[in-house]
Amino acid sequence: MKTIKDIDISGKKVFIRVDFNVPMDDKQNITEDTRIRTVLPTLNYALSQNSKIILASHLGRPKGKVVPSMSLKPVAAYLSKLIGKDVKIAPDCIGPEVKDMISTMKEGDIILLENLRYHEAEQKNNPEFAKELALLCDVYINNAFAVSHRAHASVAAITEYATTSAAGLLLAKEIDFYKKAMETPKRPLVAIVGGAKVSSKLEALENMLKHVDRVIIGGAMANTFLKSQGHDVGASMVEDDLLETAKKIVSQAKEKGISFHLPVDVVASDKFEADSPNKVTSVTDIPKGSMALDIGPDTVADYSKALDNAGTIVWNGPMGVFEMPAFSQGTLAIAKKVAQSPALTIVGGGDTDAAVHAAGVADKMSYISTGGGAFLMLMEGKTLPGVDCLEKAEKK
Repeated sequence: MKTIKDIDISGKKVFIRVDFNVPMDDKQNITEDTRIRTVLPTLNYALSQNSKIILASHLGRPKGKVVPSMSLKPVAAYLSKLIGKDVKIAPDCIGPEVKDMISTMKEGDIILLENLRYHEAEQKNNPEFAKELALLCDVYINNAFAVSHRAHASVAAITEYATTSAAGLLLAKEIDFYKKAMETPKRPLVAIVGGAKVSSKLEALENMLKHVDRVIIGGAMANTFLKSQGHDVGASMVEDDLLETAKKIVSQAKEKGISFHLPVDVVASDKFEADSPNKVTSVTDIPKGSMALDIGPDTVADYSKALDNAGTIVWNGPMGVFEMPAFSQGTLAIAKKVAQSPALTIVGGGDTDAAVHAAGVADKMSYISTGGGAFLMLMEGKTLPGVDCLEKAEKK
């Protein structure tokens, strides 16, 4: 897959699909700018080549309507201050006014198109809409890993009409780290999988059994596995329709010689509330009316041991309800353990990203993925539509 550095963009109009879907407060102040900062290497490279840069993104879910609170104007202003260069905001992402703006661009100019999702055609992967976007530029660059699992017009169909298409540096980096983790890992390869539901991680788990040496399960999804092994998990969240599936996964892991780790103790409470009384209990002794809301200290010790000599660690999903301080200790402890490891450590998913930041160890991770859904799709062994389109465009 070619990247922006493999093609000639000197002096050309370069359309860069980015992910500026950043959180804002009720006054449209950006509260977290990671998604903007991760674009800078690609943006700075394009500036070094004297390109005319057209940035495009969505923000929120306006559902095909103009919603002022979802305008990208604050992002343009924020980016301008960040790079010390004026970033103009277009009135729309297509149409005569936009074409006029782009026709007068000089080398080094930057225009941010208005929210792509103001048009229903974006999410419908509409070919005519994609063609209009492609006509704005000489070169198309996909740098939005976080939306590359979606076949949208600015991600997929646009490559059918752009003269030249390639990956941005962020997208290329994401794919490179995935390959290091799953295709050519330093072993042992340990997967930490948490979160609420087995159903949301089922395909990823099944695919991981083809690659990993150890699996660590946490979060509410662990309850389904525990119940499948004959444990009474009280009032804990369980997907009863997946008990047989969970049992099969554990059995397959054993057949393959994969070390499969489930909680041995949990932090349980009668209520799903931040200040509710709780206690540590063995998984064999969870009270009838109680819910398992975090892994316990013995489980932390067991999981830490499983991580001790890891060569590669891939982590997706927290170990408990880490948003509530009383049930965050398991997740924070695992975050610190992963941070101490000399292994290649890759973190994916918004909650897991938030957890490593909450633990103060984000800078100790080898790589934190920018896309939850896209990261999970890769873990499922699937090709991202956004990447598939670039590869097909390259062959064409």
